[in-house]
Amino acid sequence: MSVDDLLAVLFPHFALLHVGLVRVTGRTVRIQARGREPSAVCPGCGAVSERVHSGYERKMSDAAISSQQTVLHLRVRRFFCVSSDCPKKTFAEQIPGLTFRHGRCTTLLRTIREAIALALGGRAGARLTELQAIGVGKDAMLRLIRALPDPEVGPVRVLGVDDFALKRGHHYGTVLIDMENRRPVGLLPERSADALASWLTHHPGVEVICRDRARYYAEGADQGAADAVQVADRFHLWQNLGDAAERLVAQLRPQWVPPPPEKPEVTVPEKPEGLRAQRIRERHAAVHALMDKGMGIGQIVAELRLDPKTIRKNMRAATADELIGASPTGRQSSLDGHAAYLAARWAEGCTSTSRLHRELADRGLSVSERTVRRFLLRLQENTKPATRPPVPKAREVTCGVPELARCLDLRVYAVLSYSLMRPLRMGRRLIRS
Repeated sequence: MSVDDLLAVLFPHFALLHVGLVRVTGRTVRIQARGREPSAVCPGCGAVSERVHSGYERKMSDAAISSQQTVLHLRVRRFFCVSSDCPKKTFAEQIPGLTFRHGRCTTLLRTIREAIALALGGRAGARLTELQAIGVGKDAMLRLIRALPDPEVGPVRVLGVDDFALKRGHHYGTVLIDMENRRPVGLLPERSADALASWLTHHPGVEVICRDRARYYAEGADQGAADAVQVADRFHLWQNLGDAAERLVAQLRPQWVPPPPEKPEVTVPEKPEGLRAQRIRERHAAVHALMDKGMGIGQIVAELRLDPKTIRKNMRAATADELIGASPTGRQSSLDGHAAYLAARWAEGCTSTSRLHRELADRGLSVSERTVRRFLLRLQENTKPATRPPVPKAREVTCGVPELARCLDLRVYAVLSYSLMRPLRMGRRLIRS
């Protein structure tokens, strides 16, 4: 195989070039070349010209050779345009399949970078190009994607039509989706019957239109594709059902039966932490500290200058809480041992002072009715009132269809049957009234 044949196999995009010199500098392969053709075609009028005006060197990146960066030094000629009617007086030659206007890389390298950008995006694509010695920045990779032309819209059999907000509440457009391929095929700047009809007229072959419920979309479909079958998509079917259920619930809202109120939460009054309770804790700690040192009751009385009864009471109490009562002052009360019983009876709904006083007497406790009343007042302060939940709004009810069973007048089974019918495509079972 000759050198020319080898170049044709390894570099088919150099077929219209005459390669003059190849040199390697570091990790870069530099190729000097020029065009073979004696003439060039004017891009303005298409006339063929052989009159050379001037020339210059054009430096372009090419696909890597053995993981080495490749730079093409191309000698480009500038030609006179031979047509007097052409606005271009001179033009630069372009090598078909190799160069393009204002390009700093060959067509082959641009195609490779575009494929990487579409597959990996900006950052990941830029990292891969560095490994392949065709490095380019992440922003340049994104610019390649943006510069790609939109793919041609082929025949669409099932078309999805819906609106989208350009400015919510003010300006809306229309998005068109190929429902079989699940990709957008068009964007219309407005949502009107004329815009949709115009698009359908220029794109014949639509058999099914899965559209929004808006009236103008129905009119546009009738005008642009009269033979197409118009259907509602899954989302709008559920939206129709939700709106109908919401209207029904709004009518029957007065009949809604909220759940019964829960029992009130009753807590036993906690032991206070006032100044008196703090003194009791300090006294108890001092007595037990002297006991730990081996002092007797007489020595402790002399040391703390307290009544012997008080000292004995503190010595018998394992903790200071045994000396602190539940009253606001911290004094012990004869009802402290019966607090749990009174709280339980209060939670059961028994709030009569006289009745609870008699029950305590039956339990062997002798206290005044006034003492019981004061304790019940503290229980009442610690009791969270039970409130009946408010009647829910219609939209709150329709968000959870199974909860509709609380209202006996709602026909929940029709809604549930429809929800099972839709995914199984049993539309023929719908009862027409």
